[in-house]
Amino acid sequence: MTVFHPCVVIPVYNHEHAIGKVVAQVLGHDLPCILVDDGSSAACAAALDALVAAHPGRVVLERHAHNQGKGGAVLTGFRRARQEGYSHVLQVDADGQHKVADIPRFLAAARAQPGAVVAGCPVYDESVPALRLYARYLTHVWVWINTLSLAIRDSMCGFRVYPVAPVLALAARRRLGLRMNFDIEILVRLYWDGLRVVNLPTAVGYPEDGVSHFKAWTDNVLITRLHVALFFGMLPRIPMLLVRSWRG
Repeated sequence: MTVFHPCVVIPVYNHEHAIGKVVAQVLGHDLPCILVDDGSSAACAAALDALVAAHPGRVVLERHAHNQGKGGAVLTGFRRARQEGYSHVLQVDADGQHKVADIPRFLAAARAQPGAVVAGCPVYDESVPALRLYARYLTHVWVWINTLSLAIRDSMCGFRVYPVAPVLALAARRRLGLRMNFDIEILVRLYWDGLRVVNLPTAVGYPEDGVSHFKAWTDNVLITRLHVALFFGMLPRIPMLLVRSWRG
């Protein structure tokens, strides 16, 4: 039986004002933390260096010389996690939008089903812009089409727990989207690979430092192209997906 040995991976790009609080909350759950500096500014790089120095052995840092995108940073974190011998990665965003207090719930679900992905389903309050909800719902519909199921309730929330081995096996055999298309693609493709998705509700707020790296034009184009590519990838998988959906 595989030992359940999780760590937290946080991709960071110019979130120097929020990352300290996020790391403090993670460490409060007695979890090791891998930070990935995705080509940040000097100010953010210095903040990350200070966190590593303040928490030796508990916080480690990987650094990209140039920005690769969220997906690129997360995959770098996965490779460091494998190097350190961790079995699972809990992904958390650096901007403070995720409810880190929910970490025990997510880890308990992952421990109970170590071969599954535990995916966060955002719970918004009434202040969330309607346009944001509509845009997310459109992506949800495409994901439901491309999996022929409702197994993935939300494919865009970056608060989730993955088993390390299947993710790196997937990344080794195909190039995944490295930017805001990453969270969607990896969840669909892991589902195609036979992994179960466990959906857990979690409150999501707005970034504490007011910094968003979502590029409306570029990222929406990447996500649209991804949905099209996944659709054509789904077609030869229809028999397998139908059987899986029928079996539940």
